[in-house]
Amino acid sequence: MTRALRPVRAENRPGRGAKSRDVGRFERFAREDTHDGWDLMEERAVLRTQVSDEVPRSVITYQKSPDLPFDRSINPYRGCEHGCIYCFARPSHAYLGLSPGLDFETRLIARPSAPEVLERELRAKKYRVAPLAIGTNTDPYQPIEAERGIMRRCLEVLRDFRHPVAIVTKGTLIERDLDLLSEMAALGLVRVGISVTTLDAALSRKMEPRCPAPMRRLETIRRLAEAGVPVRVMASPLVPALTDPELEAILEAGRDAGASAASWIMLRLPREVATLWQEWLEGHYPDRAARIMGHLRDMHGGEVYSAKWFSRMRGEGPYAEIIARRFDRAARALGLDQRQPELRCDLFKVPLRAGDQMRLF
Repeated sequence: MTRALRPVRAENRPGRGAKSRDVGRFERFAREDTHDGWDLMEERAVLRTQVSDEVPRSVITYQKSPDLPFDRSINPYRGCEHGCIYCFARPSHAYLGLSPGLDFETRLIARPSAPEVLERELRAKKYRVAPLAIGTNTDPYQPIEAERGIMRRCLEVLRDFRHPVAIVTKGTLIERDLDLLSEMAALGLVRVGISVTTLDAALSRKMEPRCPAPMRRLETIRRLAEAGVPVRVMASPLVPALTDPELEAILEAGRDAGASAASWIMLRLPREVATLWQEWLEGHYPDRAARIMGHLRDMHGGEVYSAKWFSRMRGEGPYAEIIARRFDRAARALGLDQRQPELRCDLFKVPLRAGDQMRLF
């Protein structure tokens, strides 16, 4: 059944990216606000962030996607308060019976026991070390991390095991963990990617309402680099005819802040994200909507998105090729065309626990 989106009034969703909270694709019934018929004035509640706790049986997720540079990841949280309207992870909330729209950014799931579960998994005799990715689905440094501290405790576990980790974030809260990150970086155990989608603060505020401002993210790049942490500026996602004109400027600003490498990904609109994005686009940039969606369809064989391996991240066709060439040229000119150093796996060691017997030889 096709369901039309039912927007929530703007005054009831301040600082949110999505406009609607329709249920996910697995639900049989839709949800709609309606008056109960009584002649009583009722205030519609403002959507507040709600956090529930989950007790995971495991936290390391393994994947076999041939176009990703890692085979395992962890996520301290489900959902993300940053509210990026373009977030490709939004459809994952449908598996929880929640809306990929406003529920994704207001009804969050925290996993407070994740560090302990992670330690248990790393201690397993069958475990074989390889770089672990964090931030591939939802941001580990979203606002609730300031209170929960789950990401920091996971980092402490990885530090103790000397386990390599690659982190992606938009959150400046990562600066809190510079002590751990600099210690791990000195051993070749960590690298970080900071996503900078635009340098236009007004556009960023509309598109990713609870993310730090672009200039503030560049400052985070600077602080990471000064602490000796390898950092990459990520022009991700690029939105055709909206943010892609900024590509070279974003890379230059990242280089000036201290980034040693760069990457880019084209806007991706899987499943419910496509509808949510088009609703947002019509509300904020109706004059560009047709042009933007036309470019996306041209890059995905007439569809707004294709999950085809090796092209889903960047698209195909003339427009995608132009962006790729622009990136290559700018990265080369700015000295950002170098690969980040390989993370070390040879230092991995299971630490002794209280009561463990040390080996004689």
